[in-house]
Amino acid sequence: MLKTGFVSLIAIAAASPALANSDAADAPDDVVVTASRSGEEVRVEDVPASITVIDAQALEDRQTRIVSDVLRDVPGIAVNRTGGIGSLTQIRVRGTEANHVLVLVDGIEVADPYQGEYDFGTLIADPAARIEVLRGQQSSLYGSDAIGGVIHYITLSGAEAPGFSARAKAGSFGTVSAAARAAGASDAFDYALTASWLHSDGVPTARGGSRKVGADSVGASVKLNWRPTETFKLTGVLRYSHTDADTNNTDGDPTSPTFGTTIDSPGVYFVNDAIYGLLSAELTALDGRWTNTLTGQFSDTERTNYSPFGVDYGDKGQRYKGSFVSSLRFGSDAVSHRVTGAVDVEREDYRNTTPSSGSPFDAFTGKRSTTNVGLVGQYELTAGGLALGGSVRHDDNDRFANATTWRVQGGYRLATGTRLRAAYGTGVKNPGYYELYGYSDGRYIGNPDLKPEQSKGWEAGVDQELLDGKVSFGATYFDTVLTDEIYTSYPAPTFVATPANRATESKQHGVELFASARPIPQLRLDASYTHVDAQENGVEEVRRPGDIASFNATFASADERFSTTLTVRHNGRFVDIAYTDPSYVPVRVSMKPYTLVNLAARYRVTETIQLFGRVENLFDVDYEEIFGTATSGIGAYGGVRVAF
Repeated sequence: MLKTGFVSLIAIAAASPALANSDAADAPDDVVVTASRSGEEVRVEDVPASITVIDAQALEDRQTRIVSDVLRDVPGIAVNRTGGIGSLTQIRVRGTEANHVLVLVDGIEVADPYQGEYDFGTLIADPAARIEVLRGQQSSLYGSDAIGGVIHYITLSGAEAPGFSARAKAGSFGTVSAAARAAGASDAFDYALTASWLHSDGVPTARGGSRKVGADSVGASVKLNWRPTETFKLTGVLRYSHTDADTNNTDGDPTSPTFGTTIDSPGVYFVNDAIYGLLSAELTALDGRWTNTLTGQFSDTERTNYSPFGVDYGDKGQRYKGSFVSSLRFGSDAVSHRVTGAVDVEREDYRNTTPSSGSPFDAFTGKRSTTNVGLVGQYELTAGGLALGGSVRHDDNDRFANATTWRVQGGYRLATGTRLRAAYGTGVKNPGYYELYGYSDGRYIGNPDLKPEQSKGWEAGVDQELLDGKVSFGATYFDTVLTDEIYTSYPAPTFVATPANRATESKQHGVELFASARPIPQLRLDASYTHVDAQENGVEEVRRPGDIASFNATFASADERFSTTLTVRHNGRFVDIAYTDPSYVPVRVSMKPYTLVNLAARYRVTETIQLFGRVENLFDVDYEEIFGTATSGIGAYGGVRVAF
């Protein structure tokens, strides 16, 4: 089903790139931290799970400014942006819902506590970062939300990327952006300060409309590490995000010829503010083999939607989480074991800030909270080409039924460069506050009796490396079953939308393919393809394209002064819903496939100055990512970057 979240009232009523895969044969120093609760770096080739890593070089080569754009290159991921830059942007992994993916930024859970999902439209790219994407059921490590997988956006530390850099860019649609980073390190301390700003006048998003839907986005972060001794480290992270974006409503007048589609809506916009923080203390012993980490984190989000007459509706949410993780590594270089235990204590507070209407539904505006305690156990084994792992988690929740989830996985790497791997896992997703208590203008009423969604599934894959790692390719098959799925029903005679748990099963299965080649040092080729068959009660799920493909080619001159990147992204046919029926019951519509081509180039003028430019939607394709919302045509951008 479609769970859009952040829904406007009228929408409810009328409603060289280093792309490394676990699927690929990665370089020995290619590591991830998301695949293990130990918090330690793990070689991707030692994790028998589906992982994709996009490093800082990939983000720079593709000139990524909106993080969700580069996620379109990851196998298994579908992206939907509900308007212009800054608009609600949802990520779906392997055909699951947008709120079925756990999103971390520098280790902090960033989902809006009220909506129960993260809006990627509010995340602009930092100057130096990397992304880890872990696919499949991961609730045994991270609890609720991680049914489809985990996306972890990580800014680089001052030790990893020291120095100063700044960039400025301008281009089509009144776009102006700037970013700066200052970072450094000493023997015991390192720091990284980043700031980014993006402005766009936007384009008309209403079919045949003229109102430009623009946005301003600001991001800033501070990341500090202090290691007074070899065995003790303190880490602090503080991050701020601000988005002020125009939106268009959907025509709610059944007599209008544009009924059910987006219309120009002067004075309609939203403001999203969020601040996140983390402080952790890590103590190691036994020559670094035993690690104990105590972490506290918080997130505070506020979203307010405005009409021409003032505040229309909004919400606030806070999350406070404390974790203790103890991990012991033992054995030998030939056979290595790691045992990890973790305790997570989390509290979420949330409140509907929609102005009082004097109706009986004002009860939905009260402040509420949920507390959860999670206990995690994980075991990992590596022995030559063999990698095995298992994890189990028990969650004690004061609002929902307690849940126990688990996962087992294994892989074996042959001397021929072939790697076989498989995994089976379970997952859980607790209802969000919007689903429980949300209320919108009498056309949507929450259901406080909802039960958590349950997931179980398996995957199997094979990867192959040739020519000493210059060529790699592979495939993964996955199969998932979701029960108690939360969907939106429209019961007669009022047809008022309300969420409910489905009694039948929803199923997702498909295949992920990838290929990567570097025939010469100056050329890197990466391609991915995903086929997904996602059905809810036997009916095709909305906004899950059956076929998604991506191709990236980066060529650099021998002296590395010039480089160019060609990006091709294909989004296959998919189904969406349209509120074009006067009863407000949605109808299903078929959306046409589209293919977008981007071309980027960089030229280093001096050791410190670099010029860059890119063209997006090179062939000016006319397409829609959701029904009734127009997108931008061809656009060109250029800028300068200094670094020293």
